[in-house]
Amino acid sequence: MTDIQGKRILLGLSGGIAAYKAAEVTRLLVQAGAEVRVVMSEAACRFVTPVTLQALSGNPVHTDLWDASIPNNMAHIELSRGCDAIVIAPASADFLAKLAQGLCDDLLSTLCLARECPLLVAPAMNVQMWANPATQRNADRLRADGIAILGPASGDQACGEVGMGRMLEAEEIVEEIEACFQPKLLAGKRVLITAGPTFEAIDTVRGIGNTSSGKMGYAVARAARDAGAVVTLVSGPTALAAPRGIERVDVLSALEMYDAVMRRVAKADVFIGVAAVADYRPREAKSHKLKKGTGAVTLELLPNPDILGSVAARRRPPFCVGFAAETENLDAYADAKRKRKKVPLLAANLAQHAFGADDNQLILFDDQGRHELARAPKIALARQLVAHIARLSAKLR
Repeated sequence: MTDIQGKRILLGLSGGIAAYKAAEVTRLLVQAGAEVRVVMSEAACRFVTPVTLQALSGNPVHTDLWDASIPNNMAHIELSRGCDAIVIAPASADFLAKLAQGLCDDLLSTLCLARECPLLVAPAMNVQMWANPATQRNADRLRADGIAILGPASGDQACGEVGMGRMLEAEEIVEEIEACFQPKLLAGKRVLITAGPTFEAIDTVRGIGNTSSGKMGYAVARAARDAGAVVTLVSGPTALAAPRGIERVDVLSALEMYDAVMRRVAKADVFIGVAAVADYRPREAKSHKLKKGTGAVTLELLPNPDILGSVAARRRPPFCVGFAAETENLDAYADAKRKRKKVPLLAANLAQHAFGADDNQLILFDDQGRHELARAPKIALARQLVAHIARLSAKLR
């Protein structure tokens, strides 16, 4: 089950070339189990047809304020009632101005004014139109009114120019819709997270590392952000894109990760050490590529600093959460690690079942005992973990 399974979403399209992305937004929402109703402005119909959105949503598309198919001829009321969220994608500069001023001269703008549910808008316009002071004033007004603004992003635009104003991609918009339904369990908290592997250089091209993909750490970062936290993600080398709205700090080695964490931990309320940090590093990294020889090569290894242990040992530590990836004796090793590190919560999994996979199974260890989380997509587990953190940390205040 997804976070939007069974939700009723009204998707509105205003005019703009980015309207073509609304087709994919519709498909993804339906695929995730949402019921999607589509309303299009007259201008939107110039870019994509209602037939396209009707085929993808499985429901009639509405375009007319005076829609006779609505029994009481009050389409703006009937369509907005019972919705869990209204999402406008794309939202043109003109439509943002209408919303900011409370103007309503067509079905889409009128139902937004008559709504009883959250409203999310995904701006899409030329870079100069987005940067215009009038548009920025309107965006500020909408935020102050509690309307969520999704994006925009920076990139190539249909007009040939490059810059801010590009509508988010469909997958990003659906992620933001999912986020709006999450309880804000960590609202106002600052969360510092490590993710991914570390790479310990042997020479300029070789090194010691591991197969961690970073997927679990990035899922935890997204779940914490969706729970209302201000998130900083210290990431080892991965191919993943950071969740929107978080600060990402890229590092390579365990020493770099340690330094990045220690520079930021004083401001953190919660520290979650998800990264698979290398336990050892070569004493000396050669400044040139070592040539292959015929005999054995001996490396002298030094222990890397204990990031989680160092954070937990601070005079006033944040609420600390550790991760353990084991290959055997999971319960015994994980619980022993939690007690040795003196952290209130540790999440454990079998490395051979987790590294690189899109799903996982976690067992949480705390002072109350063992809590098993059934195998699920990593974002679902991350949300359960964040909820557990919120409960435990509240008790320790």
